[in-house]
Amino acid sequence: MTQNISLGSISLPFSILGFITRVMLPFIFMILLYGLLLWGFRRILGLTKLKESTKVQTIRYFRLIMKLLVVAGLAASVGNLLGTEVYSWYSRFLGFLNRPFFVSGNTRISFVTLLMLMPVFYIASWSGKYARKLLDSSLFEQFGLDEAKRFSIGSMARYVVMTMAFLFGLSIVGIDLSALSVILGVMGIGLGFGLQSIVANFFAGLIIISTRPIKEGDRILINGMDGIVQHIRFISTDIKTFENQNIIIPNSHFVDNAVHNYSYTDRHIIIVNEVAVSYNSDLERVRVILEEINERNPYKLGGSENIVRILSFGDNGINVSLRSLIRDVTFKFDAFSWTNMEIWKQFKKEGIEIPFPQRDVHIKSMPVPEYPADESRES
Repeated sequence: MTQNISLGSISLPFSILGFITRVMLPFIFMILLYGLLLWGFRRILGLTKLKESTKVQTIRYFRLIMKLLVVAGLAASVGNLLGTEVYSWYSRFLGFLNRPFFVSGNTRISFVTLLMLMPVFYIASWSGKYARKLLDSSLFEQFGLDEAKRFSIGSMARYVVMTMAFLFGLSIVGIDLSALSVILGVMGIGLGFGLQSIVANFFAGLIIISTRPIKEGDRILINGMDGIVQHIRFISTDIKTFENQNIIIPNSHFVDNAVHNYSYTDRHIIIVNEVAVSYNSDLERVRVILEEINERNPYKLGGSENIVRILSFGDNGINVSLRSLIRDVTFKFDAFSWTNMEIWKQFKKEGIEIPFPQRDVHIKSMPVPEYPADESRES
């Protein structure tokens, strides 16, 4: 138990007892401590008034941090077991990672710096999202802001907090912000010449967030594409069509072109169903049938009035329209299809004819065919 372990000709610098006391027992202790701290953290978190989703996400981050500490403790135990030689290799490896490969003024960039940038990006993104959720759950509800103002203020706050956290993280990592400003100035010259469209889309995104011509959840029609706005970013906007297709549209299109926003002020919309009836139909009965169909419409806004209009006297019949106010623009196609189906059923039941184009062809006389002379008969 106290003798060093030998594997053939290889002699390890520790015994079984040393392995148990220096590695196994500390590792078991760390596992027990991990479980105890996790249990206590869950009990403390359960006493707070945070949302359930926030609690689950917080516990997930806490478990990740604790697992990293356990792994680090295990590595330290193994290093203690193997002796000072391992620590020298550790120090050499860390020295290699910390050796700068780019130096500019007070800025020294190494592999460690690049590794530290990963949590900086993550923390900056998380802080921006958390700031927006905090405003949604507390400040916006107290002031009673509408959905459009919530989206605008929340988006601006998210990007401001994210930018500040990112710059603060860069200063902690050791990147000189004055050198960064020089780099950004050089990049600005390149942006002016080669990335004009990206810059235009970026400022268009700022205009969209500040003026709110569209917001997430709106149903819009732009460039012949009809869909729901999913995400609005600084460069582009994601729209999901009713064919379940995601369309990425540059933000400059929303500034330079006309946008049909069905839900800009409210989500109510009027649909118009047109139908033709024959000249032999009772128009008063047609009007009553259309009004009854509208009253049964499951998508109709409660208390709204429908309007039946005689549009015109066409070549094949009388054109009639039914205007119905729908409670939500999302049901536009469903309500339109349901109304057309009911019109077809009721007109067929009442014997009201829906005419279709017909043409009568009159033949005055048949032309006499001309045959070529038959030379064999003449002979």
